[in-house]
Amino acid sequence: CAPGSFLIHEGRKMTVTVPYVLPIEKGPNFRDLGGYQTTDGRTIKYHKLIRSGRMNKLSDQDLAFLTDYGVRTIIDLRSPKEKQQWPDRVPAGARYELNSIFPTDETQVSKSIVELRKLYDKDPVAGFMNMVNTYRDMVSRGSAQRAFHHFFEILCAHDQDNDAVLYHCTSGKDRTGMATVYLLTVLGVPAATIRADYLLSNPLLHKNRRDRIAALRAADSNSALIATTRSLASVRNEYLDAALVKIEDDYGSLPDYIENQLGVDNQMQAQLRQIYLKR
Repeated sequence: CAPGSFLIHEGRKMTVTVPYVLPIEKGPNFRDLGGYQTTDGRTIKYHKLIRSGRMNKLSDQDLAFLTDYGVRTIIDLRSPKEKQQWPDRVPAGARYELNSIFPTDETQVSKSIVELRKLYDKDPVAGFMNMVNTYRDMVSRGSAQRAFHHFFEILCAHDQDNDAVLYHCTSGKDRTGMATVYLLTVLGVPAATIRADYLLSNPLLHKNRRDRIAALRAADSNSALIATTRSLASVRNEYLDAALVKIEDDYGSLPDYIENQLGVDNQMQAQLRQIYLKR
């Protein structure tokens, strides 16, 4: 979809700008954050910040597009095991850096049907609760906080126009989603737009989710496993709220958390706004 489209959110038509969804054929959830407006009237630059899912199946055409689009750094938020199992195909001339939010895939989205059956074929809400707890862990774990801090350090080093940073996890929805929540907050994007951007992963991952559910049904999986897998493969307001409530309860506010726990101080925040925003 193109910038300026309407986004349907919880049954209501909202005039929230949809970012540019990149025409990537062999990778999920690729989008440029350019075009989002801040509360003080500035706009995020295009060709600077791209969020996505995994990159192991990218075609040569996809790689050429990303090179031409200006992607110069890849930040991989996945675990070392995910990187080893599904290594990124990196565009020509781009620097790659593994910056794991978790040491293992807590989101469970990389699990096979056999693995999921062992874990989740009894309780239809097990996947939902796993995601709620995972989002809380993303807030409180020291290793996650350090990885998010380093994420911002990398972003601060890209001060040239058309020097894009692409950051991703497996589906581009949870670890990437929280990184984007923090980033858009620093840049001054309104909370409603941040939430809408987070929820946009659901329609963009519809085919992936549909195919995964079809595979479960073909393997005679029970309704509990199908329900829990649907939860694992989606984003929900409740997941994001679990993280935000954890932040408010334990750290005061989202801006306080970003400054004090993630170590993104006022100087770094001003630098990020200078690099990534325009009038």
